[in-house]
Amino acid sequence: MQLFDQELWQAVVDLRPNCDAADPCFYYGSALAHLGRWPEAKAAFETGRRAFSHDARFPVELAGVAFKEKRYAEAQSWLQQALRLSPDDIYANDFLGTVFFLQGNLDAALKYWNRVGKPHIQAVVAEPVPRLDSVLLDHAFAFSPASILKLADVRTSEARIDQLNVFTTASFDLQALPNGNFDLAFRNIEHNGCGGNRWACLLDVFGNTPAQIVRLDYSNIRHRAENLNLLYRWDGEKRRFLGDFEMPLRANPSWGLRFRADARDENWAIRSSFSGSAPLLSAFNMKRQSAAVRFADVISGHWSWAAEAEISHRAYSNVLPGILTPALLDEGTELKQSISGRANLLHLPERRFTIDAHGTAAVSRLWGSTGRNFSQIAGGIRLHWFPQHTGQLYEIQETVRGGRTFGDPTFDELGILGVLGDTDLLMRAHIATRDGKKGSAPLGRNYFLSNWEATRDVSPFALVKIKVGPFIDVGKISDPQPGLGSREWLCDVGAQATLQVFGFGVSFSYGRDLRSGRNALVARTR
Repeated sequence: MQLFDQELWQAVVDLRPNCDAADPCFYYGSALAHLGRWPEAKAAFETGRRAFSHDARFPVELAGVAFKEKRYAEAQSWLQQALRLSPDDIYANDFLGTVFFLQGNLDAALKYWNRVGKPHIQAVVAEPVPRLDSVLLDHAFAFSPASILKLADVRTSEARIDQLNVFTTASFDLQALPNGNFDLAFRNIEHNGCGGNRWACLLDVFGNTPAQIVRLDYSNIRHRAENLNLLYRWDGEKRRFLGDFEMPLRANPSWGLRFRADARDENWAIRSSFSGSAPLLSAFNMKRQSAAVRFADVISGHWSWAAEAEISHRAYSNVLPGILTPALLDEGTELKQSISGRANLLHLPERRFTIDAHGTAAVSRLWGSTGRNFSQIAGGIRLHWFPQHTGQLYEIQETVRGGRTFGDPTFDELGILGVLGDTDLLMRAHIATRDGKKGSAPLGRNYFLSNWEATRDVSPFALVKIKVGPFIDVGKISDPQPGLGSREWLCDVGAQATLQVFGFGVSFSYGRDLRSGRNALVARTR
């Protein structure tokens, strides 16, 4: 149409072309848009979209109208519809990347910009500049200045930075430049020494004293991401000393080396519940010492693996065997070797949804009263979703895990479904201690566990993070030994609040066991 080519928008509108064909309808709507008559332009494009559903131009222009009116979520939806019709449309991919960038979704912006050879970054700047060795930090970045920033490189960089374990928060942000290029800002809060300031250090060291625990986390020693973590628990029923030291191997942020030493002196009382009538089923004192070394390798942002070797010794005294067999309470030295891996199964940045998987396989040799071997496998998947287009006001997580033991393990290798018992298999209405002694939560060799939680951020200001929301825990644990295991499926429901200040976090949860009707109010550090 000549009038359209000559940009005589009012003349095109005055003609009021009908929509018997796609082009006149498109020209009419475009002319209205150029005149700023957005409601009429939207109506014209909607008419064209309904009449010519396979023409990608109409959803693109509808996105343009929504964008002009700052309805970014609507613009995103129209552009995604256009790309389903024409996946290689350069303009639509570029436009959608811009929409996601304005919504603060860097991963999604890069996904679509990368399709059209964007964005070009001129410089990488750290805000603030970390104390971490600059060469080590530079090696953690999988990208370089004066290049195209790719989503895969950002995710690999995030995984490497996470392995260094010296930043309490770390994120990347693009800063637009007048020439159409970008600077990439690495925004971070670094954990140096005992903490960022005196109050952070005091919280870190003494924040666990209600649980009779003192700890010292000293990070970024010599500015080389060398971290020392010490914990001492003086509880008379479950004394423990734990220390580990981690560092990047050969100054490579992709390779991590960790050394761990753990010594425990614990009194156990095996019961069927943490409250009410629950007869003593077995009791003993366990002393266990272990030392381990672990190597981890971040291959990319999509997957990583690790190998670990641990040597341990356990001894039992004051034994009331009860339901426990001599094999479970066998003393001696054990050598365990394990290999584990993590992988990203699905990443939908435009939906802010990810699915990750992890797995571990271990083989052990016990030199006790009779030498024997046993093995274990464990694995799971984690779903993570921010349901809103921008921000982190709401967050939903689901983790499903399972584990199985083959052969005859020692007692300390059993799984525990509960909370407050040095276990990560959380059932938040099953407390794993009673009168300070471990043993009141279900134990066994094989388990299944699902943890679902939804949270809302109600933080009053930046230095304090508060999240609240409901949770549902479903699990079952089994063992061939009578008296162990849960025998039935367990379901805990409740609410949880998490408070974080200066990197120190504590969670308060109130849960109800739907099977027994018991309630549990628990506070634990994170």
